[in-house]
Amino acid sequence: MTVHVVGIGLDGAAGLSESARQVVEMAALLIGSDRHLSYFPQQSCERWALEDLTEAILEIRRWLAADANLEPDAGTFSPPSTPSHQLIVILVAGDPLFHGWGKLLISQLPPDKLTFHPHASCVQLAFNRLHIPWQDAHFVGSQGRFFEELTAKLKLGVEKIAVLADETRTPAAIASLVKALDLPTRYQFWVGENLGSAEERVGYKSLEALLGEDFALLSVVVMLRYSPPTEALDLGKLPLLGIPDAAFIGCGDRPGLTVEREVRVLVLAQLALQPEQVVWDVGAGNGSVSIEIARLFPQSEVYAIEQTVSGTSAIELNCRRFELQNVFSIHGTAPEILHRLRPPHRIFIGGSGGGLTKILGVCALRLLAGGSIVLALDVFEDIATVLSWIGDRVRREPHWSYRIVQVQLSRSVSGGSLTRFDALNPISIVTIDRHLN
Repeated sequence: MTVHVVGIGLDGAAGLSESARQVVEMAALLIGSDRHLSYFPQQSCERWALEDLTEAILEIRRWLAADANLEPDAGTFSPPSTPSHQLIVILVAGDPLFHGWGKLLISQLPPDKLTFHPHASCVQLAFNRLHIPWQDAHFVGSQGRFFEELTAKLKLGVEKIAVLADETRTPAAIASLVKALDLPTRYQFWVGENLGSAEERVGYKSLEALLGEDFALLSVVVMLRYSPPTEALDLGKLPLLGIPDAAFIGCGDRPGLTVEREVRVLVLAQLALQPEQVVWDVGAGNGSVSIEIARLFPQSEVYAIEQTVSGTSAIELNCRRFELQNVFSIHGTAPEILHRLRPPHRIFIGGSGGGLTKILGVCALRLLAGGSIVLALDVFEDIATVLSWIGDRVRREPHWSYRIVQVQLSRSVSGGSLTRFDALNPISIVTIDRHLN
């Protein structure tokens, strides 16, 4: 006797292939949810309504043991003698090896006794309905650490995300999470309901619609990253300090280049800025730090240096949106490009591209007396590099000093009916001061 796991859709028995229907017809024991079993009312074999998968696995083991002329490993149940060509069939939704019961069954039953008959998964149906290739999509199932996994993918800004929703992880809960994260990356939302059935619906939904509408319990939310048109900003409603992350346009291919608002405010404090200064922002990403400085000090000159094309484009786009004239976008690689700029009073280094020691050397050479260099570092190796560099510098030039502030922050975000903390990446802010001789 063998165990066959048959995937089935909302179209029921009619959607099965001929070979899959034959497998079901040969079943000596048919296991499935009440809905799945209802698709085969004429099937006269033993039927087991799937409520607890653990109990179902024990039942399958007893049948396999009896078939092998072994004692059942639990209980006193003794199934009728059945020909070995008859089958145990488990009916499951879609593809059992795609966010389904397949993984657990493989771990609990002899692999040589298992055969899988996949049906099209709801995610596969959703992307096909949208006419979008899905080999590069990222998936979030309704099991496990759902909100943590989805948060991680949103922060990475992956291009395509498919989310399997259910009665607790609803489209509204997904929208609440996206809204709470306040990320510069933008997504379009498509919801597929009851895919494969006569009640199937697939449509585009705004974030507000996700929050306000009711959807079928079994839904797939497809999230597609996009570059929105340059919408106008109401600059009068923005805070002077601590601009929300979502107010910025992110870098399309590198969304992680945005410095989060909370870290940005602390960096500005360490820079100890004054009016009418020259400021370098090295590794500027999408220009969020440069824009904060330029708005606070309109008479200062801010040079936003970024080596990526997407970052430079985002800087220029954000400067236009914030109506700034005192930010100069510089596309180039540090430290080579730094020799062409005006000597700075303050330098912020948010990215180094692996050349941190050389960048620090040029920055120290060009920095005006009484100036400061502030770095935001997220890896131990970079901290060690900076400490080694400053130690050597102090031995040769005693008018240098440094201090470090380690930042570990979390934001509250909604996760369904609960609120949890989502940790930002820990950052070490190193401030290097060049004192007046």
